Amino acid sequence: MRQLLPVSGLLLVLLAGCSDAGRSQIRIVGSSTVYPFTTAVAEQFKRQSPQYAAPVVESTGTGGGIKLLCAGLGPQFPDIADASRRIKPGEVADCRRHGVTDLVEVQIGLDGLVIAQARGGVFAGLTARQVYMALAADPFGRGPNRARTWADVDPALPAVRIHVIGPPPTSGTRDSFDELYMQRGCETEPAMPALKLRDPAGFRRICAKVREDGAFVEGGENDNLIVQKIAADPHSIGVFGYSFLAENADRIRDVPLDGVLATYDNIASFRYPASRAMYLYVKAQHARAVPALRPFLAAYARESTWGREGLLARRGLVASPDTVRAANAQVATRFTLLDPATL
Repeated sequence: MRQLLPVSGLLLVLLAGCSDAGRSQIRIVGSSTVYPFTTAVAEQFKRQSPQYAAPVVESTGTGGGIKLLCAGLGPQFPDIADASRRIKPGEVADCRRHGVTDLVEVQIGLDGLVIAQARGGVFAGLTARQVYMALAADPFGRGPNRARTWADVDPALPAVRIHVIGPPPTSGTRDSFDELYMQRGCETEPAMPALKLRDPAGFRRICAKVREDGAFVEGGENDNLIVQKIAADPHSIGVFGYSFLAENADRIRDVPLDGVLATYDNIASFRYPASRAMYLYVKAQHARAVPALRPFLAAYARESTWGREGLLARRGLVASPDTVRAANAQVATRFTLLDPATL
């Protein structure tokens, strides 16, 4: 990683509009999973630092948020992208093509990508292999998916139609679902790890492509709507972040994954198979023109915010290990730049 470089005079001209009333705020876009956490920090920041305007936070999905962040420099472009996965090398390259060369990456905590059902739901548990076999367009490369009920996948499962409501392709949660459920389930078949090495594109087609016949329904970027839909239908399951499960425990419950419950401790220890990290990506080149940017990031990185007993833990975010929090607090306060070679 390298330290923040001086901002050029040209950039200051580009960002001059940030000082007027219409662009005095920090603008944040990105992940629907991270959205409630960043919104909570933004509200606290405004209360504790009234000299700054309240940050504007939008839920656009991780992919959409990073694309907006990388689109250029100036007051019309956002300052921060929330992300439920790590930024991709191709996205960093897109940033650089548009002059966004200095990004600060901060891991803000952990999350579990859960499968959940209504309180009266019929599922005792699922494995990643079962989820893959139910939702893959071409399970193990053996032809189109003909399963209509979960019992078609495994006779031990309920004989109810396969109906999973999950994230759209623009969402970082969808990328995590592909990796932590679909590909992991696919790799339980002995031939698939070898295919991954021999033909990565073929592996992704077989192991990550989701069927399009109604068994999997894209629920959009509003995870609360997915919660509402599965709470009303005991035969459906939904895919979203752990915080939405924790906040709606009176209406929904998790479906254990590979025999492991989605709990705070299981996610913190990575015992839960679908545990993942959450991130912020900050456009360091906006720091001098948007004075609130540095203090906002410092406020996010306080122990009282993202620690085990902090504000975000009470909202359902799982705290990163102590050493990880300490390292990322230094990155946040020093504005240490992301080294793309580490991706």
